[in-house]
Formats: sequence, structure tokens, C-alpha cells
Amino acid sequence: MLFHGLSAFPITPSDAAGRVDTGALSALLKRIDAAGADSIGLLGSTGSYMYLSRAEKRCAIEAAADCLSGRTPVIVGVGALRTDEAVALAQDARAAGAQGLLLAPVSYTPLGDDEVFEHFSAVAAATQLPLCIYNNPGTTHFSISPALLSRLSAIPSIAAVKNPALPAADIAAAHQATLSAVPDGFAVGYSGDWLVADAILAGGVAWYSVVAGILPEPALKLMRAAEAGDRAEVQRINALFEPLWTLFRELSSYRTVHAIANLLELSPFDPPLPIRPLCQADRARVKAALEVLAGV
Repeated sequence: MLFHGLSAFPITPSDAAGRVDTGALSALLKRIDAAGADSIGLLGSTGSYMYLSRAEKRCAIEAAADCLSGRTPVIVGVGALRTDEAVALAQDARAAGAQGLLLAPVSYTPLGDDEVFEHFSAVAAATQLPLCIYNNPGTTHFSISPALLSRLSAIPSIAAVKNPALPAADIAAAHQATLSAVPDGFAVGYSGDWLVADAILAGGVAWYSVVAGILPEPALKLMRAAEAGDRAEVQRINALFEPLWTLFRELSSYRTVHAIANLLELSPFDPPLPIRPLCQADRARVKAALEVLAGV
């Protein structure tokens, strides 16, 4: 059941030199743990995994393991350009106390299906920790086809896929197509916060959530309503989230959640350069969106 329910993906607070502030990270993790999220996604895209050194990633995982003491399972992103680096990150994650892995086919040179299959096979074999496929074509420029997903799902330790959610009109058919490519019990979950509620209503078993990493309580209410099939409640809560979803789509969720962390005094840090923080006018829009969410 590791890759089921609400998985909250926090930022990884770090200074301009890329040094992780474990105190600020622990404060974020405690909020998620107290809210009752089903898992924590550490060092995902929101967690700046491509902007941190191997040593700082290990530091973040160790801090999470110490802070949570096993109460909420931790899924760690281990994407890297080279297979040997991804293997090393997976081994670090296991040694530092992770319960699961998340792997995206990160590339600079475009990859083929066989290359991605071999990459995932090597990382999966390195630790035997359960692994979730991170299908993120918007960032990696590689889309995992149903045929490749079927091959990957046959690897014993690969247990789940994190797909990008689609608009409501398309998600039910896409979800059924994914289910037809994988064995029974394989966990099909979704990311893309503003679209995920419909993906859960269509049968998705996990929401890999950016917003839950910074606002776990309202995110959990939305997830539980979707899991219960309560469409009216989903629509009510989603309407309150819409000002924030607008900012996510326009300004990126990455920049926006860093601004939220600043506004809530949970992290004093900006995103790593060359990513620029939001301007004051956009921060005011973020603050207004948070005030709307008080109604959840």
C-alpha cells in the first residue's frame, strides 16, 4: 500500500550554495505527518532533486528518517542522467532509511525504450526497495508508452506508476488503458494537482501532490473526498483551490510553493538560481489564494 493515497511532496529548503536546512525541512515534514498524509515524496521535482548534490540529498533523507521515525513512509526521488548515479542514489536512499523509490527517465540525449528499460532495471535491482515509475514527459521529454510500461511492470520491485493527470473528459479512458497494460495490483497514481481529483474519481489510487507538501490539511480533505467518490465535495473544495491552481499553471507550482513557504515563514529560502522567486505582485496573489483556502 506504499504507493496509495496522498503522497505529499515538500520543497527541500536550501541556501544559495545548495546546502539543505534540515531544521526547516523537518518543520515541513512534521506538518505533513501531523496532517495524516499517507506518504511523503522527498526529493521529487518540487524537492529540487536535480539541483542538489548527492551529499545534500543524503542529508535530506537522513533528516527525514530522523524526524519521522517511520510514522509516515518516505518515497525518495533518485533520478539522474547516468545509470550509475541513479543506482548510487537508490543505494543511498535505502541506507538512509527510505521506504520506496521514485525514478524518472531523466535525459539530455533523447532515450529509446530499450535504454529506459535497462536504466530502470539496473536501479530496481540495486536495492529491491519498491519503486514507482515517474512518467513526467513535460520535464523529461520522454513519454512512457503502454508497451514500455507493461515491460517495466514485470520487474518484481517496480510496483507503481505516477502519471500526469489529464482533463476530466480524457482521464477515464486513459486510466483504463493504463490498467490494461499492467498486472493486477499495480498502483496507478497521478500528479498535476489541478487535474488530479478527477483522476482519483476515475479510479487512480494515489495523488502525488505538490500542494500537500506545503498545505497538507486542505489537500488531504480533497483527496479523501475524491477517494470516497463524493463529487459534490470534490467540486466544492476544488473551487476553493482554483485561485491557487491558476497560479500553479501560470507561474509554475515550483515557484509558487516556495513563495507559500516564505509567506508562512516555513522557509526563508528562494528557489535555486537560475529560477527566480516571485515578484511582490505575484506574492500578493499567492497570499490572496491562501485566504480563499481558509474556507476548506
